[in-house]
Amino acid sequence: MSGKFEMSLMGELQFFLGLQIKQGPEGTFVHQAKYTRDILKKFDMSDSKPMTTQMSTNIALDADEDGEAVDQKEF
Repeated sequence: MSGKFEMSLMGELQFFLGLQIKQGPEGTFVHQAKYTRDILKKFDMSDSKPMTTQMSTNIALDADEDGEAVDQKEF
């Protein structure tokens, strides 16, 4: 990144606006692993096992015009 942007002497960027930044030769990656660990710890779920997505990510969903309204915050 120093080839493209002016860098300060603060060291390599690791956190920005709550996001973790990992820089390597293959690129710059943004993730929230620490945030996820903190949330799991807060709710005493640190020993939980990861699961795959319960629904196919390739399906395009259409609005159900005749369906019953639901609270979007619940999901």
